Amino acid sequence: MIVLGVESSCDETGLALYDTERGLLAHALHSQVAMHEEYGGVVPELASRDHIRRALPLLEQVLAQADLPMEHIDAIAYTQGPGLAGALLVGSSVACSLALALDKPVLGVHHLEGHLLSPLLATERPEFPFVALLVSGGHTQLMRVDGVGRYTLLGETLDDAAGEAFDKSAKLLGLGYPGGPAISRLAEFGDPEAYKLPRPMLHSKDFNFSFSGLKTAVLTVVKNNAADIANVCEQDKANIARGFVDAIVDVLTAKCVLALKHTGLKRLVIAGGVGANRQLRASLNEAAAKKRFKVYYPELEFCTDNGAMIAFAGALRLERNPDAAQRDYAFNVRPRWPLDEIEPA
Repeated sequence: MIVLGVESSCDETGLALYDTERGLLAHALHSQVAMHEEYGGVVPELASRDHIRRALPLLEQVLAQADLPMEHIDAIAYTQGPGLAGALLVGSSVACSLALALDKPVLGVHHLEGHLLSPLLATERPEFPFVALLVSGGHTQLMRVDGVGRYTLLGETLDDAAGEAFDKSAKLLGLGYPGGPAISRLAEFGDPEAYKLPRPMLHSKDFNFSFSGLKTAVLTVVKNNAADIANVCEQDKANIARGFVDAIVDVLTAKCVLALKHTGLKRLVIAGGVGANRQLRASLNEAAAKKRFKVYYPELEFCTDNGAMIAFAGALRLERNPDAAQRDYAFNVRPRWPLDEIEPA
């Protein structure tokens, strides 16, 4: 079975073809980072318009890469939510219109389920059950994953997600958008002893997170150093960045270890854009060696939003339940869609 995946939840347009027998056939992605950079964040209207421009050329690209006639697609999966309403509508309308034209079934997929299952696209894939840390710009959640659609929420952020904290703290340091990769690179040149920033909820004995206070701590340090960030020297910026990154990584690592102990599981899966962070990977790998558990990561190209994870999640669901797809091509999107409302596959 060949499934076309369409992802358009935020600021990346992704399309991919996944074959349940041969694996991933092709995928293509367009990032809108350059377009949104001058605004310091994603502008929803611009994001939606850009998805319209990119979707069909990317479809042609993946079909050419796979050397596959469009008629050979067996089903189409698209991101139904959560995400930006206008952006979701673009992908949904493209997927459902194409399915109608080809007389193929169509399936709406939960964006976070795509992220949760994306490490299974790697060469070394985890077996169920496992603990998953979903850590991205909009989400920081720890879950127990017992199978496709079988997710138990262990804990989540009470305010800013980790990715938001990265972006907001980077902005405070004058690093622009997107801030996560920039502040991580800068942190590599910082002194880990210069600033010991707070580790929010590190000892809360639960699996929840809170990162808004850490962002405020960065703001306080910046203001204590100078009236304007432009007057802070580059080395001090690097020191602040190092203090921030070390704090957030320490919290994420400690909570993952606690969740594994609580569940008795020995497999940890990292999903979402922050999963590409080098410092986080190093910290988790070190903890895994000490505590004797195994960490699984998506391929770097599948950490951020992409069509491959949507095609893959759709294919897994259709393998388990062919009736999950529909031929009623009226569609709706779910900008807010709690993961615990997903039905088991």
